[in-house]
Amino acid sequence: MSESKEFGIPRSCEIEKNSDSEKSSNIDTPIDIEKVAETWADTSPISVELNKRVTEKFDKHIIPWLFGFWLCSYIDRSNIGNARIDGLAKDLDLGADKFNIALCVFYVAYICVDVPSNLVLKYFQAGRHLPFLLTSWGVVSLCLGFVKSYTGLLVARFFLGIAEGGLLGGMLIYLAMYYRRHELLYRITLFYCAAPLSGAFGGLLATGLGEIKSGGYNGWPFIFFVEGGLTVIYGVITFFVLPHTPSHAKFLTEEELAVALARMKLDAHGSTTSGDIAEETFSWHWVRRGILNWNTIILSLNYFSIITPIYSFSLFLPTIIKSLGYTAVKAQLLTVPPNMAAFFTVLIVGHYSDKLKVRGPFMLGGIMLAIIGYIILIASTHPLTRYGGTFFVGAGIFPCSPLIMGWLINNLAPHYVRATGSGLQIMVANMAGFIAVFAYLEKDAPRYITGHAINLGVLGLALMLTSTGIIYCSWENSKRAQGERDYRLAEGDEGMLGYRHPAFRYTI
Repeated sequence: MSESKEFGIPRSCEIEKNSDSEKSSNIDTPIDIEKVAETWADTSPISVELNKRVTEKFDKHIIPWLFGFWLCSYIDRSNIGNARIDGLAKDLDLGADKFNIALCVFYVAYICVDVPSNLVLKYFQAGRHLPFLLTSWGVVSLCLGFVKSYTGLLVARFFLGIAEGGLLGGMLIYLAMYYRRHELLYRITLFYCAAPLSGAFGGLLATGLGEIKSGGYNGWPFIFFVEGGLTVIYGVITFFVLPHTPSHAKFLTEEELAVALARMKLDAHGSTTSGDIAEETFSWHWVRRGILNWNTIILSLNYFSIITPIYSFSLFLPTIIKSLGYTAVKAQLLTVPPNMAAFFTVLIVGHYSDKLKVRGPFMLGGIMLAIIGYIILIASTHPLTRYGGTFFVGAGIFPCSPLIMGWLINNLAPHYVRATGSGLQIMVANMAGFIAVFAYLEKDAPRYITGHAINLGVLGLALMLTSTGIIYCSWENSKRAQGERDYRLAEGDEGMLGYRHPAFRYTI
């Protein structure tokens, strides 16, 4: 089925609108769409207006909350970089490589919970599971302000990693329950743009909070107190507003719900027998499919290459800018413009990637831009020129993260395959944290040539892996178009093929 065809809903299953079409339907359990599946051949087009209305409702009721999730997440994981130059390193005696080890501990815990958290997301219900993660790490982040020793810092960072570990994969899977494949990337960018924005917002907030001295706490603890406290409040609020699946979305009318489920089934192109995630059941067959496929392997390794410069940029940008000769306060403020440049680039790239329905070519452009930035940082000795290099890095590398996550999500189906593959991708990618946190060592100041060179090297690897992914997906799509994968239909239950279904096409 072509992506360009209109989505349809069976005439026999059309639902009359309530007189008050905007009144929320009181749906506590998923509706039965078996009749929709049985009479699928007899369909009538969904109007553009109705399809648009459903999408806009999801945009209104889902995306803003996920944006807040990721904003809080990135602020709470990277504010240690702001606290470092506001006195944390001095007060806790973080000499030599102690600061880098404290950063590393976070990723030890983080990577352990990615896949398990994704697999239990549906069981614990996403509308509760994601807010629970958010509230938990907010509490841990707040407690970082009370830390008085290096050991305490290590313990707190470890538990912060446990709390945050399942969030990103969970949000990706959650979005895939609501949006079609080529609506998804732009929605990922709508929440992911909070990452560079957190660098800008966090820098401004840290500038003020770092000046507070009260109750025996000087400056940096208040960064954790205030930012962690805000995360806890936000997490508690989201317990009451996020639906678990489209079937539990009380802001949809019955007609809109039917359309939401119908279009997801059509968009699956044979990879699932239902448009309703609530009807899918767990099977180890799907877990194996999520792990043992080329898209997961290539794009997981590629994300590893992408996330290394993203993490080092987020954690060490204040340090890099301060090394150019600026005071701590000016360095905090100067982190804002590069992050804002990245913010707008993420939105622009996400919009056009969904519009053109491609991922890989945009990644190639972003990687090249970031490579230019690191070359400037290595080659130039002029502070303003090197500061300009940070704009290239931020604007080039940040869009690549939602692109590569959306690319894999697009190419995996159904739910548990997607949950496994996405969790594995994020787990492998976050192993890059062990490289990123040791890329910029105190002994390499002020030029940090080694750190810049490491990031330049992994970006070269990302170029090769992105090109490989484009070639593989194009090759496989041509095989399916020529009927060379039709033999799979005779292998057994067609409903167990998932993304291997001959009608399913990979996004390039």
